[in-house]
Amino acid sequence: MTESKIDPRYLRTRKLIMDSFIQLSSKKDFKDITIKDITAEATINRATFYYHFEDKYDLLENALSEVLLINLKSEMVESELNEENIVSMFLAVTNFQKSLSNRCHRDYEETIAAIIKEQLEVIFYKMLLKQHHSDQNEALRITAVILSSGLYGASQDWLRNSSHIAPEEYIRMAIPYILQS
Repeated sequence: MTESKIDPRYLRTRKLIMDSFIQLSSKKDFKDITIKDITAEATINRATFYYHFEDKYDLLENALSEVLLINLKSEMVESELNEENIVSMFLAVTNFQKSLSNRCHRDYEETIAAIIKEQLEVIFYKMLLKQHHSDQNEALRITAVILSSGLYGASQDWLRNSSHIAPEEYIRMAIPYILQS
């Protein structure tokens, strides 16, 4: 089976657009960023922008997904579900959310939550599949949904109520109860 290669120019341009968007989002609220701002910052034309993204909401979703994936997926997908991976995932999510809190994305909290939970769900599912070679794929998928929502909820709780505790300490208090058989 041959793998199709993506043109490096396509990848560079897409990255340039995302980087320009991230740069702009540190200066302006999302609602105030226009396609014209993004294309000017990236030094591309509008047609190029629309070749890569449907609109700025599509760009937001893709940029957030890619940043989160970089934080999460390093070697975790190939790993099993264990204490260190849960801590690493929790730290990646809390760091990601703290970096977003410096920008005004409150209007898009549902979108951000959905992206985080979806990425966590994929990773948890792959970890569970690796540990439980069985035909219970639906049960593993449901478990991944529960774990992803729980980790996201815990990160929200930590950000709102427990930031006086180090995030590692916060999540480690719950791990014995999560991993009990």
